[in-house]
Amino acid sequence: MAKRRVPDELMFLVNRRAEQKTTDASMAGKVCVVSGSTSGVGLAAVRRLARSGAHVIMVCRNREKADRVRREIAEQHRVPIDIVVADFSDLDSVRAAAEVLLRDYPRIDVLINSVGLHSTGRFLTRSGFELVFCVNHLGPFLLTYLLLERLKQCSPARIIQVNSEGHRFGGLDLGDLYWKHRRYRGLKSYGASKIAQLMTVWEFADRLKGSGVTINAMHPGDVRTNIGNNNGPLYRWWLHSVTWHFLKDPVISGEALYFLAAAPELAEVSGRFFHLTIEEKPAAHAMDREVGRRVWDASLEMTGLKPGL
Repeated sequence: MAKRRVPDELMFLVNRRAEQKTTDASMAGKVCVVSGSTSGVGLAAVRRLARSGAHVIMVCRNREKADRVRREIAEQHRVPIDIVVADFSDLDSVRAAAEVLLRDYPRIDVLINSVGLHSTGRFLTRSGFELVFCVNHLGPFLLTYLLLERLKQCSPARIIQVNSEGHRFGGLDLGDLYWKHRRYRGLKSYGASKIAQLMTVWEFADRLKGSGVTINAMHPGDVRTNIGNNNGPLYRWWLHSVTWHFLKDPVISGEALYFLAAAPELAEVSGRFFHLTIEEKPAAHAMDREVGRRVWDASLEMTGLKPGL
């Protein structure tokens, strides 16, 4: 009897249990910028990159926490670990971080954006953006855009956007990005931010063809992270006391990000979505290129960037 094929929209259930790919390729001496790097997925990536000898630049909000991480990893692996402070809910802070990176680092080989937020309530940033959309999409979009010329100068180079199977939740409405006219739902808001990020990955990939710079997105696996710790005590209790028991160590995310950043076989692979290291087809609504171009234009406008890439 023929084995039934799993529908594309359910392949994530298969891929979460699949044997993941690894690589022994060295990243020694490579300069790798990692945002959201003091805990969870980002920290796992920093540890794995440092183990291979990479020069890691941690882009993070909390310098004190980052200093502790830096001392620990530097002592263990004897590699340079630097810190650049940025709050991704504040686009001016992201711009300032990009200026520091461009000023102080003549070479950037890899950019990994792993900063992320989930909120059960609707909040606006001081500039008026919906908080989750700003942190998960606009901030990483802006940092990526501002570092593109440096990455091109240092090509071959790679960009990896830590996305999520949460993009399947839907929620993106270009007419109501700030949730003024809809009832706010945390999962839908999170989904909207991840859909927007995916759509701009396809647009970046098109514009980067022939430059030697690749960009891909990945789901980091079902792992224990502190995303959602900004919510109330009941949510935090449920997260740490119940949900975490069903999740894996984020070390698997670090290994997957390392593969995407280092594997020679991915040198020219761009504009793809991976579940950890397994290429996967995103939800159909995230593949609408007409909507994606509108998201691109809206993202440029909201971040104050001028079209021209």
